Amino acid sequence: MSTTFQLDTSTSRANPTPAPMKRLTVPKIRQRKSDGSTDLPLVMLTAYTARQAQLLDAHCDLLLVGDSLGQVIYGLPSTIPVTLRMMADHAAAVVRGSYHAVVVVDMPFGSYEQSPQQAFESASFLLKESGAAAVKLEGGEVMAETVAFLNQRGIPVMGHVGLTPQAVNVLGGYAARGRSGTEAEKIVSDAKALDDAGAFAIVVEGVVEPIAIDATNSVACPTIGIGASSKCDGQVLVTEDMLGMFERVPRFVKKYENIAQLIEQTVATYASEVRERTFPGAEQTYQPK
Repeated sequence: MSTTFQLDTSTSRANPTPAPMKRLTVPKIRQRKSDGSTDLPLVMLTAYTARQAQLLDAHCDLLLVGDSLGQVIYGLPSTIPVTLRMMADHAAAVVRGSYHAVVVVDMPFGSYEQSPQQAFESASFLLKESGAAAVKLEGGEVMAETVAFLNQRGIPVMGHVGLTPQAVNVLGGYAARGRSGTEAEKIVSDAKALDDAGAFAIVVEGVVEPIAIDATNSVACPTIGIGASSKCDGQVLVTEDMLGMFERVPRFVKKYENIAQLIEQTVATYASEVRERTFPGAEQTYQPK
């Protein structure tokens, strides 16, 4: 039986523990789409910490250590300032907190665009430092050579087309992509190029639905939608968005809970009890024997 690291919730420490099942693999994810269809859609969510991974793992096929951690964890204005070190450290935590899902780690802006060789050095660093199974990079046809280069050297790659947040300065914002005929054609051709290059899955983000469906039907590997279509081969969301940690989220996010409100209410109760000197009580203090 394989061994991973699990958080002991009684001590908040990560300890090696026997895994209750074998971890999914990249080939298993790729094989979920057969003859152009996926019977059981893939479930992917973002994760940035060991405890978060532990809570999500049993329900997800993939955990994405997204460069969205720049905004979600560090309060940065975009994903652009995120570093390889940030990604490696958070990915390692997610690997330690999971045993089932395939862990994919984003390659941050500036770590792979220069050349396939640069991409290999960055990707191998991320996988060696974290234990993650695969990397994700943004870009279509222009990155196909890099995807093939990595794939041929044993590094599984997840692609990303449509709205690519790392290119926000070029795109001019986060508006949906594919509204013009030229842009729609490019999105589909980008997906095909990544598929041909060996990507094991492709994220399709912020794309008008007919184009997302067209891209899905045009590639052999699974597509994972975010602001795309339920007819993609899987779906991904930023976990904090779907849990309601933020008031403002993209229109494609469904808030399944309002965790921010629960946290605020809980902290308010704590603050009130401290000020009223009702906490700590007898159960939380040590008395003479």
